[in-house]
Parts: sequence; C-alpha cells; structure tokens
Amino acid sequence: MEKQVINPWTWQEERNYVQAVEVRNVESTLYVSGQTAISDDGISSDRDMRSQLLHTIRNLEKVIREAGYELNHIVRLNIYTTSASELFENFGIVQEWLTDNGIRPGFYRAGGKKPF
Repeated sequence: MEKQVINPWTWQEERNYVQAVEVRNVESTLYVSGQTAISDDGISSDRDMRSQLLHTIRNLEKVIREAGYELNHIVRLNIYTTSASELFENFGIVQEWLTDNGIRPGFYRAGGKKPF
C-alpha cells in the first residue's frame, strides 16, 4: 500500500491530522464499525470522557489488530461525541495516540446530543 499525504498548509501538523490521504495499490480494505467505551461483556461505560476515550482507543486497536492490520495504516478517523467541550479538554489523549502510532488520518469530528 502506498500513502501520499496532501497538506497545502502546515497548521494541521500540531493537531496530528492531514487534509487528505491518497491510497494506492491497496490489496484489501478494512471498514471498522463505530467503537465505543464498551466492555468485553457489552456493557457501556458511564465513566468520564478521559476514561471513555482510552477505553474506546483500546477497543479500536483490538479490532484492527485482530483483523491483521497495523494502526499506522489508518487513513480516516471519525469521532462522534455527545460533548465537544469534554472531548476537546481531553483531545491530547487522541493526539498522543495518533503520534505514538504514526497515524496521520484525514480527520472528522462531529458533535451532537447523541451519536445515533
């Protein structure tokens, strides 16, 4: 797989995402359904945003690795939240995870009362 990052500007560098990612010569594609802070027993978390972000990231990593993929191949990451303010207070968790794993996705964040 070949990835080309397209960034006409530099400001997004400190936010750990890119404006566009072109992917060529792909042998397979993995589409991952929405991951949340849910236990192995299917119980949703009622903990704070920080804890839920960490748990959600662990769940996402588990699905991707179980499928035989590497985290640095992620090219798009959507984050839906019920509280944009709480997400941004804890967004360093996401940024650190992206940096630590060499992930530079085209990024999308949506807010709202309920994600679905």
